[in-house]
Amino acid sequence: MIQKIIDFSTYSSIKIGGILEVLLIQSPQDYYEALQRTRTPRIIGAANNLLIAPNAKNLIKLDKNFSYIKDCGDFLEVGALTPSGKLFSYAKRHNLAGFEILSRLPGSIGGIIKMNAGLKEYEIKSSLLGILSLKNSHFLEFSPTQSLNLSYRSSTIETLIFAGIFKKQSGFNPKLVSLFAKMRENQPKEPSFGSCFKNPKGDFAGRLIEEVGLKGVTFGAKKSLMFSPKHANFLVNLGGASFGEALELIELARNLVFQKHKITLQNEVQILQ
Repeated sequence: MIQKIIDFSTYSSIKIGGILEVLLIQSPQDYYEALQRTRTPRIIGAANNLLIAPNAKNLIKLDKNFSYIKDCGDFLEVGALTPSGKLFSYAKRHNLAGFEILSRLPGSIGGIIKMNAGLKEYEIKSSLLGILSLKNSHFLEFSPTQSLNLSYRSSTIETLIFAGIFKKQSGFNPKLVSLFAKMRENQPKEPSFGSCFKNPKGDFAGRLIEEVGLKGVTFGAKKSLMFSPKHANFLVNLGGASFGEALELIELARNLVFQKHKITLQNEVQILQ
């Protein structure tokens, strides 16, 4: 195991955070040993939907050797650090269906599985057979998708995912890629978490945030933080925003929406404090 220093103001998708020490997991044995020292290591992955406190502890991430795609005949084994774009390109090149949703979807495969990422009814779990992770020893074991409780933007996965096991189905569909591109046209380009909140049943978090007057209003000492005027469920950093300011704005949105609509917004962004 080795330690790595990461500047989260450049590494994370929201471009907010301090310079912190992160433990690189180079093997299942490394993770097993880390669990003996602390039962609550904080998995950061590619930090695409994370807000990380400047004093966060016990941070871990997989080493680069867990970025791979292995054709195993009837299925694909994909390392959890593999960028989504790499798997998308592989599927397109090999005419594999079920991976079209990964087009322009940021993040690594481990995080995408854990959050069951997708758009509307299209979710990664549709192509997933299961994951490789540790259970009771330092050897990787297979857990089928049914045991992971993958639901709308969530799962019960608490352990480190080392790899995803995916179906191999012929028939890559370019029409779906075009559909997803159109669905993402209203997403802002500035640094963000992606969606900040999950959509409540029968409604949209962006609509509720707009209703309480927060859409496009700048906050923070540098007026560099806001819910995007392009899509109000995207909290964007225009430059120089802090962890505390982002946390405060998230709580403000939640409180105002509850006061006006009696709806409690649930975070899609993961906050590590």
